[in-house]
Amino acid sequence: MAEELNNARLSMATLHLLLLLFIRFVPAMAGDVDLLVSFKNSLPNPSLLSSWNPNQGPCSFQGVVCKGGHVSSLTLQGIALSPDFRSVSNLLSIQTLETLTLRSVNLTGDISAPTKCSDQLTGLDLSSNNLHGSVSDALSFATSCSSLQSLNLSSNSIGVYPLKKGAPLPPVFPLKSLDLSYNKMESTGDLQWVLSGLGILQTLDLSANKIAGSIPEIANCTSLEYFDLSSNLFAGTVPAGTFSNCFSLTYLNLSSNHFTGNAPPDLASCTRLNTLSLSYNNFSGEIPILSLTSMSNLKLLELGFNNFSGSLSGSISKLTSLEILDLSSNGFSGPIPASLCTNGASSLKELYLQNNYFTGSIPDSLSNCAELVSLDLSLNELSGSIPGTLGTLSNLKDLIMWQNYLDGDIPAELSSLKSLENLILDYNGLTGMMPDLGNCTGLNWISLASNRLTGSIPAWIGKLESLAILKLGNNSFTGPIPAELGDCKSLVWLDLNGNLLNGSIPPELAKQSGKVAVSLLTAKRYVYLRNDENSQCHGKGSLLEFGGIRSDDLTRMPSKRLCNFTRVYMGNTQYTFNNNGSMIFLDLSYNQLDGHIPKELGMLYYLMILNLGHNLLSGLIPSEMGRLAHVAVLDLSHNQLEGPIPASFSAMSLSEIDLSNNRLNGSIPELGSLATFPKYVYENNSGLCGFPLPPCNSNDDPSGNGSHQHSHHEASLAGSVALGLLFSLFCIFGLVIIAIESRKRQKKKEESNAAGDFYFDSRTQSATISNWKLSGTNALSINLATFDKPLQKLTFADLLEATNGFHNDSLIGSGGFGDVYKAQLKDGKIVAIKKLIHISGQGDREFTAEMETIGKIKHRNLVPLLGYCKVGEERLLVYDYMKYGSLEDVLHDQKKTGMKLSWPARRKIAVGAARGLAFLHHNCIPHIIHRDMKSSNVLLDEHLEARVSDFGMARMMSAMDTHLSVSTLAGTPGYVPPEYYQSFRCTTKGDVYSYGVVLLELLTGRQPTDSADFGEDNNLVGWVKQHSKLKITDVFDQEMLKEDPSLELELLEHLKIACACLDDRPSRRPTMLKVMAMFKEIQAGSTVDSKGSSCPPGASMDGGFMTGMTTLKEGKEEN
Repeated sequence: MAEELNNARLSMATLHLLLLLFIRFVPAMAGDVDLLVSFKNSLPNPSLLSSWNPNQGPCSFQGVVCKGGHVSSLTLQGIALSPDFRSVSNLLSIQTLETLTLRSVNLTGDISAPTKCSDQLTGLDLSSNNLHGSVSDALSFATSCSSLQSLNLSSNSIGVYPLKKGAPLPPVFPLKSLDLSYNKMESTGDLQWVLSGLGILQTLDLSANKIAGSIPEIANCTSLEYFDLSSNLFAGTVPAGTFSNCFSLTYLNLSSNHFTGNAPPDLASCTRLNTLSLSYNNFSGEIPILSLTSMSNLKLLELGFNNFSGSLSGSISKLTSLEILDLSSNGFSGPIPASLCTNGASSLKELYLQNNYFTGSIPDSLSNCAELVSLDLSLNELSGSIPGTLGTLSNLKDLIMWQNYLDGDIPAELSSLKSLENLILDYNGLTGMMPDLGNCTGLNWISLASNRLTGSIPAWIGKLESLAILKLGNNSFTGPIPAELGDCKSLVWLDLNGNLLNGSIPPELAKQSGKVAVSLLTAKRYVYLRNDENSQCHGKGSLLEFGGIRSDDLTRMPSKRLCNFTRVYMGNTQYTFNNNGSMIFLDLSYNQLDGHIPKELGMLYYLMILNLGHNLLSGLIPSEMGRLAHVAVLDLSHNQLEGPIPASFSAMSLSEIDLSNNRLNGSIPELGSLATFPKYVYENNSGLCGFPLPPCNSNDDPSGNGSHQHSHHEASLAGSVALGLLFSLFCIFGLVIIAIESRKRQKKKEESNAAGDFYFDSRTQSATISNWKLSGTNALSINLATFDKPLQKLTFADLLEATNGFHNDSLIGSGGFGDVYKAQLKDGKIVAIKKLIHISGQGDREFTAEMETIGKIKHRNLVPLLGYCKVGEERLLVYDYMKYGSLEDVLHDQKKTGMKLSWPARRKIAVGAARGLAFLHHNCIPHIIHRDMKSSNVLLDEHLEARVSDFGMARMMSAMDTHLSVSTLAGTPGYVPPEYYQSFRCTTKGDVYSYGVVLLELLTGRQPTDSADFGEDNNLVGWVKQHSKLKITDVFDQEMLKEDPSLELELLEHLKIACACLDDRPSRRPTMLKVMAMFKEIQAGSTVDSKGSSCPPGASMDGGFMTGMTTLKEGKEEN
């Protein structure tokens, strides 16, 4: 009975306790719900948090984690909630909250101290938003949360304020981790003041800002473990004592700044370092090997892209934990230490010594680095043979040693490297036969060009299903091209030029066409060097793996002087196809190949460069080759080809062609671009005719019928002969008289006009001028574009007078094609005269044909060509003068122009430029590709109407000159679409990309390549991509938004158009007609549809990435 009574009392006590807990718990739960729901209701679109139902407990809310029935953690990321910073105070007031993450939610406002903060809050992540304020504001905020240990404000708009004189020392902040990377700090300002209060700080990340000046003082941060100052503008030497007290430091990154002098002298104190990166600076002198060897835990040492010099000490082998050693692009010399890999215990996985001055042989002891994955010794002065012991490195993927003085055979032991992916040994003196690497089934890139290899090309290569690049050019290989190469399922680059190969071209090379998938080489760093072919330098150029090498140091290559690499294309490998690709580069030139050109080559749809020149090929050119829609460079010269040029070639969009030195006959097709090339590309084909060669004789008997009528009488025949002789004498006599009179007139003409002919569109001149002249050269057919009247003839002396002898005072601009002068003609008309750079090898007829073509193009949004002049080597073009100059100057140099463009003016310019480009693409026959669309080629008339200029210029320069830089051929840095760096072929979709950059300029007010804003490896497009994770409106020109905040939605709609134009995949970009239709949608008040194609920096109305753009209905834009 007593026991039952005790149990009853215990039950009553338990019930009482539970009741008390419930009384406390329910209000707490209700309070959490109220605060959460209050935050939800403050959002512009509360439905984005639909699971936050006030009638349910908070533990079921999206992103909420509870502990003991209370809210302990809240994580919301990647949702465009667009809250204001003040509303965050509701969340911080949750008493039991320990961690709060609001990453990439479009959080806006100025950072400030909350009215209340949970005493239990230890971690706060507000990264990838659009918060403003200063570092001191952020730390004041942190102070109000007394238990806060980790604060992440990366990827916002936090700046620094100038430190006020006499400011008191800051309080000691409890923070252990502070991340302010990817913000807008431009100077140390109050940063140093704040750091002095962070005595227990363990992690400090200030990377990817624009902080200039000297390195901040961190001597008091004795607990600091992680310190990142990379990608800033710090300069000068690192003061002694900076790291003397950093005993706890494990990670130090000072890369991508402007530091000079010796490496930090007190690094020896940092004995716990496991990561040290000083790369991409201007450090010099010898590396502090004694300081480094004290770091027994060091795993990564990056010193690349500096000016370090001297020999590499063998003491570096004491770093037994080292996994990555990068000394690339410095001035190291002497031998590679044999002790670098002293024993099998070495942990080294990646060794990058490329672009230095190392000499001597490659140490056999490198094979002791059993874990080695990547070995790059390129662009050094190493000699001797390749050690066969490297074949024991079972994990080796990259063996790269191009441009050295290596000789001997390629070791047969390399066949044991089953993990090998890249074997790149170009530009050495290697001899012997190619070893059997059939067991290396993972090979992606085999490059053995420019050596002394002999023997036949082995058939086992066809078994390498992952092989994407095969370069064996400029060797002494003999025998036929193995048909088995057609079995390589990933092959996109085949270069066999400059060998002794014979036999026919195997049609099997096209076997995989339409099946090639995206290669494993995607994003591999490369450089493609276009060379000027000569007797010592064959082929269309060289593709090199280019990681860790400065572009300026290409001049060190002996072949650079020999081959005169005048065009340098750099980038990362990427392909414009998915699983339907084909070969993109095929060079079989300078061999002894015979037989016919296989018609199957016409199946290589993605082929961009095809060189079969300097062989013994015969027969007809297959008409199927006209299907090669992507080919930009075609060379069939110096063969024995016969018959006509196929009419199907008219559909090809060629930048270069060479059919010279064959046995071709017939007329050069008039359609397409074939008639726009200079005559030397067709020379030494005795049967070819038509522009640019002499015209075909239409009176010739095409049947070749040479039969005679024998029914004439002898008397009639004799009479005909006599009459013919008499008529001939009469003609000769008449021609002599005409020649004398013509010479008199010519002499008089030369005395009065000493400098040549000038042709001018008469519509711009006074009717009183009566000296007119027609040009007799027929140009390409241009729809709706003909000269209404003949051209006015002026003298070169008139132009000299109008420009004051082309004096600098008349110079108003310079560009890739020449200088532009402002000139006033005798009748008072103001014009702009472009004085072209000298074009080697250009004939008068070619220039005239191009000018006649361009001159016929008239549109209200194009700058019309009024006239042109040929005087010796000089070429002058005359255009309408545009009052306000270029968009580039007006937009980016307001001090020069004194103008500030409003949004309506910018919108008008955007639409006008689009209209002009659309006309070139869709209303001209053949379509005209601009090739260099940029803001400096958008001129503004007196009504601020956009006029696109320099259209057709890049095409003319490309056709007439083979010595131009890539900037002339493929556009201007910042505007060049990514596919140009691998295709060497310009397209209308490339123009669309460049237009997208111009539209971004109008929206952001920023230049496309402002390294101060975007960093060394980025540009405007990349910068907008980064900010798409934040509030996307942060990219807009803030001056416009200050004047009219209501513009935000309209600017977002225009940003969608820019994003669609900037899609990495050309096929997904809209045409310019579609762009015009999208502008009309905005003007009609509807939003631009954004479904369908992925767009790199796409913006949606929620501030995140736009997933695409729908296919809009094609429409015709009125002209």
